[in-house]
Order: sequence, then C-alpha cells, then structure tokens
Amino acid sequence: MTKIFVTGATGYIGGDALYVIANAHPEYEITALVRNSDKGAKVASQYPSIRLVYGDLDSTALLTEEAAKADIVCHWANADHEAGVTALVAGLAKRQDASPGYLIHTSGTGILSVADAERGSYGIRAEKVYDDWDGVGEVTSLPDTAVHRNVDKVVLAAGTEQSARIRTAIVCPPTIYGPGRGPDNQRSMQAYEMAKATLKRGKGFQVEGGQNLWTMVHVQDLSQVYLRLVEEAVKGGGNATWGPQGYYFAENGDFVWGDVAKAIAKNAHKKKLIPTAEIDNVTTEEADKLVSYGSYLWGMNSRSRAVRARKILGWNPTQKSLFDLLPDIVDGEARSLGLTTGHAAQAAG
Repeated sequence: MTKIFVTGATGYIGGDALYVIANAHPEYEITALVRNSDKGAKVASQYPSIRLVYGDLDSTALLTEEAAKADIVCHWANADHEAGVTALVAGLAKRQDASPGYLIHTSGTGILSVADAERGSYGIRAEKVYDDWDGVGEVTSLPDTAVHRNVDKVVLAAGTEQSARIRTAIVCPPTIYGPGRGPDNQRSMQAYEMAKATLKRGKGFQVEGGQNLWTMVHVQDLSQVYLRLVEEAVKGGGNATWGPQGYYFAENGDFVWGDVAKAIAKNAHKKKLIPTAEIDNVTTEEADKLVSYGSYLWGMNSRSRAVRARKILGWNPTQKSLFDLLPDIVDGEARSLGLTTGHAAQAAG
C-alpha cells in the first residue's frame, strides 16, 4: 500500500492536487498535515479516509516523523520555509524501507525574476526564457538572491547527495489561475488581487510601462503534473526525472501584465463596476500599497517553458487561458467586495 504524506492540503495548489490524486487513486493511504481542527474538518468532509495530523511547518519533529513513515511526500504548503523542508528530508532519510522515498516539492517561477530584482527593473519586457530541459542546469544554479532559492537548494542537495535514499522532484508553477477543487482555498492571487485592487480603486492599472511578461497555468492543468509524478514514483521512479535534473516547469504560454490590466478594466467597466476602461501607470511604491509585493507580482518578468513534463510525463495542458477566465475572476472579486450578489442571493432577494 502506497503511503503519501502531504502538506498544504487546504491551500490552493495542494487542495486541487490532492483532489486529483485522491480521486484517481483511492487505494493510496494519505496523511495530511493541517494547522487546526477547523482546517481538519474541511479536509475530513471531502476525504473521510484521509488521516489527519495537526501542526504546521515549524512542527519539525512531527514532519520528520510523518515523512519517515511515507513512501512519497508532496510538499505543497510553502516554497520559502527552509526548516520545514529540511525536516521532511530528514524524515525520508530515516525510512525503514530499503527502497528510496520520494519528495515532490513546490517552488515557484518568481525565482526567475532575479535579474529584474537585481536591476530594479519593472514594467519592461525581458526576452530571457528559461527551460527545464536543455537549460535545467541554469535553473538549478540561479543566484542565491533569487526568491525560493534557499529552499530549492535543500531539495536539490537531498536529491543529489542522498539519492540512494531520497529521490526528489521540484515543480515550479508560474501565475496560476482558475477555480480550485480543494476543501478550503479555491482562489489564486496575482490576477485575482489585480482585479480586486482595480475594483477598489475604481480604475485599472499596470506597473510602470506594463510590458513585462509572465507565464500562466490553470490550476487543474498544474495538478496533472503532480498526479503524473506521484504515479511514476509509485512505479519506483518510472519515466520521471528525479534528483538534480528533476525540475519541472508547468505552463501554457506567456502573457503581458499590461494586457491583463487592460482586460480586467474592460471587463469591470462593461459590468458597470468602474467608471472607465482606461488604466493608469502606477509606480512600484503605489503597487506595493495596493497589495504586498505588488511591484514584484505584477511588475517583473518570469518566463519559463515546461519541456520536461511534456516530453517525459506526456503532460498536455487543456484548460482555458487566463484571458478566457478574466470575466469570471472579475465577477468573483466583485462578489467578495459586496459590489454584486451571487445567483443564490439574487434569487432569495
């Protein structure tokens, strides 16, 4: 019986990935780390057979204990918590089984914005595109100043130096969008927070010139990468790449943040939620006041190509694009701000 330990089961990424894995393979024995009884009740209501343990990523002894019992650890909770991932690695190294354990870790393509961060460049198009096949060595040796890099290094070191005991894979998603199917948070951040800020300020905006690009992926396409990696791990590694080259982008093309800003404003204006479809150019300081790290979330470049998942996992994203879903995103943020009511409320009224 395959035993899986997961963190971040109530989060946006982890919740959707758990939905896919648990439904595709009810035979897996899954244990989920949850912070409190409220979070636990949400997981239990959707997955009554999942075993729950209570703690957080600072509960390092618990993480080590549970990882030691698992065949596969799916770490969805946090890309920046070094102590947590170190504890998971320690647990996998202590497994009693002779076969190696597997760690599937979640990073994020904010790591690719390091050049913009070093230059202090915002709203300017960059031509640099990273790929996880021919260019995987460049991705796994980015400067230590890059976000998420300290935790990536812990995972990469484990998969290199302890490869007989631990096989690792890093999944590195870009801007994620689309409705999640997990037991709690079903909403992403970047485009959603831009829509929310647009509605609150009454006008759309882009950071500086707004010509910077990111890459996109629908959360339900992203979850298929996790599913495929888990299935390959169950086979003893299968066709997947593990260790120092086991790095997986997940994307369905580039977009320009200024284009997203314009589309949000156009949608919001069409719905009579804001008075104009025109947008402002905001400074980095103004962006950061709209949401924490707004200048980074909306103003830098992060471009990746998911060659590895397509080539060896047979992954093929099939969901709608970010632009297709922007009307729904605007609707959702308007409801959350009380600017409109949902169908149920309208019917009740």
